[in-house]
Amino acid sequence: MKLSCISLALVALAAIMLQATACSGKQEGSGKSVDSTTTAVADQYKDIYHGSYDKDKSFIVVSKKDLKLTVYAQVNGDTVPVAQFPVCLSLNKGQKEKEGDMRTPESEPGSPFVIDAIKPASDWTHDFGDGRGAILAYGAWFLRLVTPGHHGIGIHGSTNNENSVPGRASEGCIRLRDQDIITLKEQYAWVGMPVIIKQEEQGLKSFEIKH
Repeated sequence: MKLSCISLALVALAAIMLQATACSGKQEGSGKSVDSTTTAVADQYKDIYHGSYDKDKSFIVVSKKDLKLTVYAQVNGDTVPVAQFPVCLSLNKGQKEKEGDMRTPESEPGSPFVIDAIKPASDWTHDFGDGRGAILAYGAWFLRLVTPGHHGIGIHGSTNNENSVPGRASEGCIRLRDQDIITLKEQYAWVGMPVIIKQEEQGLKSFEIKH
């Protein structure tokens, strides 16, 4: 009788511990310990500013540290965030040095990259060498960047790789979710738009800090 009561107590305790673990949102082995609800919200496209602004003076900042692409604009003499998207960047960290090194290039201070073309890409394929063969991989649009010393780098969708966003898995380009690349192209991006790609672990720039 006593043994039976002890067993029931242990089962009840185990159930309580399991429930507590599930509610905490922690993921073992992921290197993260965050609330799952907060993460889900943080990883979505955000339409931040709803006022008018001069689109020709807007620009993009890509944070490798935060895996975010943020559109900024000048409003009444201030630099304000307009929209933000989660992104997937290169598998390997650090500054791109050569073709095939699986790194996303970082712009030099004062010398942002530039979008020099916006190309329809819904029928573009790529072979990632993972056994899937040549598959659709770019979403609806490819925003080609001028990245001195490197070519073929752009901002595009993630067809057949949606689960990689946000994350580190690309060969050097900047991936958005398929719907997000459409939103970026239709609402924010323009040919000639400056694109700043920060260095690994680089924090907020002065205009990103609001007091």
